[in-house]
Amino acid sequence: MRTFIALIAVITITACKKDEAKAPEPVKAVEAPKAVEVKPAVADAKPAAGARVVELKVTEDGFVPGNVTLKNNEPVKFIVTRTTDATCATELLISGTDIKAELPLNKPVEIAWTPTKAGQVKFGCAMDMMVSGMLLVE
Repeated sequence: MRTFIALIAVITITACKKDEAKAPEPVKAVEAPKAVEVKPAVADAKPAAGARVVELKVTEDGFVPGNVTLKNNEPVKFIVTRTTDATCATELLISGTDIKAELPLNKPVEIAWTPTKAGQVKFGCAMDMMVSGMLLVE
C-alpha cells in the first residue's frame, strides 16, 4: 500500500498539468489566428536564402537546447523533433506570435520565424508553457 501511495505521489509531482488552484481567467474576445505553415522537414530541403537552421528536440528533459541565441531580424528555420511521448510538449508555441505548431512523434517539423526585436522570447508547450525554453534575441 505504501508503494502505491508513493507511486501516486511521484506521478502527481512530475505530471505536466496546469495548477488547479489558480483561478480561471476571464474569457476575452480574440481575433482569429493567422495561418502558420508547418510542414515536415525533408532531409535534402534547402532553407530559405539567409535563414539560419536551428534544430530542437523534445525529450523527457524538455526542449533541447533549452536556450537559443538569435540575431534580431535574422530569419530562422527551426526543425523540431519530438522524440518521446513522456511530455506535454506535443505542440510548440512562441510567445508573442501566432506560431502554434503540432509536434508529431519522431517527425521533424519546420517552423519559420524572424524575430523583430531584441530581448527574451519564451517558447514551449501549449499547457501554459510548463515545458519551455528561451529564445535570446540580440
